[in-house]
Amino acid sequence: MFSKILIANRGEIAVRIIKTCRRLGIATVVVYSEADADSMAVEMADETVFIGGAPASESYLVADKIVAACRQTGAEAVHPGFGFLSENAGFAKRLAAEGIVFIGPNPGAIEAMGDKIESKKFAAKANVSVVPGHVGEIDDTDHAIRISEDIGYPVMIKASAGGGGKGIRVAWTRKDVEEGFPAVRAEAKASFGDDRIFIEKFIESPRHIEIQVMGDKHGNVVHLFERECSIQRRNQKVIEEAPSPLLDEATRKKMGEQAVALAKAVNYDSAGTVEFVAGQDRSFFFLEMNTRLQVEHPVTELITGVDLVEQMIRSAYGEKLAFKQDDLKINGWAMESRIYAEDPYRGFLPSIGRLVRYSPPAEGKSADGTIVRNDAGVREGDEISMFYDPMISKLSTWGPDRLSAIDAMGRALEDFHIEGLGQNIPFLAAVMDQDRFRKGTLATSYIKDEFPEGFQGTAPTDFQADLMAAVGCAMHRTLTRRASPQLDRDDWVVVAGADTRTVRLSNGGDSFKVELPETGRVLSLTDIAWRPGQPLFRGKLDGVAFTVAVKPAAEGFVIRHRACTLKVLVLTPRSAELHHKLPPKKAADTSKMILSPMPGLVVTLDVELGQQVRSGEQVAIIEAMKMQNIIRAERDGVVKSVGAKSGDSVAADEVLIEFA
Repeated sequence: MFSKILIANRGEIAVRIIKTCRRLGIATVVVYSEADADSMAVEMADETVFIGGAPASESYLVADKIVAACRQTGAEAVHPGFGFLSENAGFAKRLAAEGIVFIGPNPGAIEAMGDKIESKKFAAKANVSVVPGHVGEIDDTDHAIRISEDIGYPVMIKASAGGGGKGIRVAWTRKDVEEGFPAVRAEAKASFGDDRIFIEKFIESPRHIEIQVMGDKHGNVVHLFERECSIQRRNQKVIEEAPSPLLDEATRKKMGEQAVALAKAVNYDSAGTVEFVAGQDRSFFFLEMNTRLQVEHPVTELITGVDLVEQMIRSAYGEKLAFKQDDLKINGWAMESRIYAEDPYRGFLPSIGRLVRYSPPAEGKSADGTIVRNDAGVREGDEISMFYDPMISKLSTWGPDRLSAIDAMGRALEDFHIEGLGQNIPFLAAVMDQDRFRKGTLATSYIKDEFPEGFQGTAPTDFQADLMAAVGCAMHRTLTRRASPQLDRDDWVVVAGADTRTVRLSNGGDSFKVELPETGRVLSLTDIAWRPGQPLFRGKLDGVAFTVAVKPAAEGFVIRHRACTLKVLVLTPRSAELHHKLPPKKAADTSKMILSPMPGLVVTLDVELGQQVRSGEQVAIIEAMKMQNIIRAERDGVVKSVGAKSGDSVAADEVLIEFA
């Protein structure tokens, strides 16, 4: 076995690989950029090598620096993780020429299947059903328009070397192609160093299902069943699960056999994923093959018990697979939620900043038999940089069946606390609670279908309304007893959002009896785990365990349970009378301004002083985390002032343009 492996990646996947190497007794080397000098992966590795500036083009994408780091440290092999150089056949060949082992498939397999254009040509020759499209390079925007109109809208514009949701747009009209083609080409160049583009028919309301394959250097290939990755936003996977609620055994067998046959045809010898687009009738078409480890591999590991990173290392070393297809079975169900640094309340735009608080749920087996796993590369105090993917961690749960895995995920999301930047935990919790998701009626259009106006949280359920009132009143009484015991009382008026109710508390300490006089109901708030200043309040309401995020506000608190957030005021009866007479606070008027919706870099600012701008017209492009976002005017107007220029870094809500 290898004695030392270099990890040519960063973040959570670097940490993930280190953990397996430690178990196997293999020393690790981590390369790092300027932005990652204090990262968790750097802290955990046995050796580290600095390789350049924060932009990936100056560090993680520079093959010469990776090879030099191997020479410097004596690393025998390189694990590329995912992204960066993981699907670069030239890099794999370079390592081979240097006598360094690439922990991934052989260069021939990468060339045959890793390139989106070549993989479709190969699949077509192998009589694999593929999505209709143009299999070949595209010269320019005019060429892209002609191809799109020949195929028929809608079409998907995709980077040939793409992955991770980068370099991809759906075009519904000619105008979409005019704007989308150059944007995809720019993203492809920036993210992958390859600006080749292809176009294929976009199949409406499809499901995204992929098959995990694993091969060795002796001609053996197996599949480890499927993952459903249909919950996507901007073609970026958000929630994955294994197995798929769509497939029956016959379809699963057919998809698995097709994936294995395709892998064997190119002599595949590592972990890889064959991706399919599937209809609700279980018809399916080959999309592409990712010749690397996938971000969502934990759910496959949870249902099979196979460590895919270990198998990649063993395959690269020349060992035969230690199991055959018949040895692999599906055990239970697994869910994965990607925790992103983004603001779901502002169109999921990137949110850059420092993790002022980072407290993930406890990992391991719970009392009910479910399992929680959190793959992360960050700690409290770390910064989420604008230079890389905005993922904070991957939270996974396992249960004996699908609903138990979903319920375990809901509770784990409650226990996950982050402060300092926007994050999508409330949104993920909302999906877990939706009837449609729980029934497994999925499609890649799910988020657009269910949240057509964007995400603004959810209204409180009856349970949450009771919970907010009980928790708010319990916290307020605890604080009152500490600060002003003479003002303590049993009866309070609790205003939680639009709901106002009288609450009577009795007992105290770690439990309360909560009486609601208007309805005559009595609730029990027990097993309380909270002290003033703590951001999470845990307990049980009528025996149901919960965790809520809490922070102080004037006369009360802001309390969030899953996707529901309310301002909760706890008042005396007299204060409640006066409160209802206060005039509502007016929001600041920003109707004549265009604000940056997120922190990022101004790529272009397309207007100047005195220019007449029409509603819908492009005025700027802001780039953050390798994604370019087009900013449009929401009204007609004449430019009065310009607050930024190309090349500037801007903060969220910074004024870009003001109209007269």
